[in-house]
Amino acid sequence: MIMKKSLLALLLAIATSVGACSQNSIRPEVSDSTSATEQDDLQLRKDIGEMLLVGFRGTTVQENSTIVRDIQNYYVGNIILFEYDAPTGTRHRNISSPAQVKKLCADLQRFAGGKLLIGVDQEGGNVTRLRVKDGFPATATAQSSAAKGRKAVEENAAIVAKELAEAGINLNFAPCVDVNVNPDCPIIGKVGRSFSSDPVVVAQCARIWVDVQSQHGVVSCLKHFPGHGSANGDTHAGLVDVTDTWQKIEIDPYRQLIGNSGVQMVMVAHVINRQLGDNLPASLSPLVVGKTLRKELGFNGVIVTDDLAMGAITRQYGFEEALKMAINAGCDMLCLSNNGGGKYDPNMVSRAVEAILKFVAEGEISADDIHEAASRIRSLKATIR
Repeated sequence: MIMKKSLLALLLAIATSVGACSQNSIRPEVSDSTSATEQDDLQLRKDIGEMLLVGFRGTTVQENSTIVRDIQNYYVGNIILFEYDAPTGTRHRNISSPAQVKKLCADLQRFAGGKLLIGVDQEGGNVTRLRVKDGFPATATAQSSAAKGRKAVEENAAIVAKELAEAGINLNFAPCVDVNVNPDCPIIGKVGRSFSSDPVVVAQCARIWVDVQSQHGVVSCLKHFPGHGSANGDTHAGLVDVTDTWQKIEIDPYRQLIGNSGVQMVMVAHVINRQLGDNLPASLSPLVVGKTLRKELGFNGVIVTDDLAMGAITRQYGFEEALKMAINAGCDMLCLSNNGGGKYDPNMVSRAVEAILKFVAEGEISADDIHEAASRIRSLKATIR
């Protein structure tokens, strides 16, 4: 049910009030005197925060850190860590050593009451945030491990899963299940991120990764739906249209893997694919997210956008509009890395929350959709041991 416009003033007043809180303030709690409307509004705020996957700067956090403020005042439920800071071109944004990242994750969980998903892109080989140079174990690319057979894939997945678990990272944006349709794809094939050009092999290798990571308490996220392996461009830089290059086999790994209880999260790419959708990036398209992934493939887990700071989004859509479109497309989790090529925005979370509250109050986003998305995320978190 769409929230009534009469709530607009109240919602915006709450957003302004919380935004004005000091960095040391604690999350407001519901008291006996809180009205039903205020309770509903507070729950809406909590559920919006649960949908956010947020990046930040810093190898340590304290009570007055911006990210702690966002966790405590805006209910941020998910964090993404990076080794490289794109806006400044410098290293060690969040990760500098095994001991450091372990303490960082522990401190983040302490400030959040142990309710965070802390994620990272650790595919192995060329896509690693936990680097050998910083004291982490060496890993192989998906392509090279798959070429050596099942045992090599298991060993590589185990190395990654163990290092993540030891660091306190409970979500990996891996395995990559893109089919190697175009070996010259600059973002997939050329850097060895695909297991194979055979979708059956891709699914088999991905299943190994999902199982091994689950054994270590790490959630797997399949990516990049509905397939990035045929692309000729990179969505980090701008829009990429795969309509003419995409093949139906690229969706086969998802068909083979979805329905198994171990597959809990899927990331949707920013590619345009008119074979399945429309002129919108897949992450913003109800035809790709809601119709294909949710209804036709029957995926009931968490759907996360690829980074909304990528050029494919930032150069075509405004920040607020992209948030609205992603939610209305059916995405549950919104990736706000704050690590694109533009300026770092310390107030990105508050801007996102206030924008979504405004859209709900104006009837452009359904509050029920937000509650359902947050419920899926909480259900996933409840499975982590």
